[in-house]
Amino acid sequence: MSTLKYSRQRESIKEYLNSSCEHPTADMVYMSVRQEFPNISLGTVYRNLNLLADLGEAIKITTPNGGDRFDGRTAPHYHFCCTKCGNVIDLDLKELTHVNEAANEHFDGIIESHSMMFYGTCSDCINNQ
Repeated sequence: MSTLKYSRQRESIKEYLNSSCEHPTADMVYMSVRQEFPNISLGTVYRNLNLLADLGEAIKITTPNGGDRFDGRTAPHYHFCCTKCGNVIDLDLKELTHVNEAANEHFDGIIESHSMMFYGTCSDCINNQ
């Protein structure tokens, strides 16, 4: 397997993801990285975000409204998605390893991990009603 060529643009995208708590969309990443690389294309940002997700250096979060969000925090953790504003927030919740064990009882194979998204209304939306 060939090694991946270093890219300053990809490194900048990764740094932005690692410094952001917002779970940005590709458009948000594009607008930020474009300040350093004015000629970068949105397609390049999309390709690099998907590559980082494929390499395990970022997480791709599919949301109900169809827009993907990205997370630089790759350690196992859970997310909350507000059904009103679409904001995605990290949940500080201990990993639910018993979910894997329960699922394994009903599956003819080996379950190694899981991902979970919680849905509801965030405090900002509740307070703005």
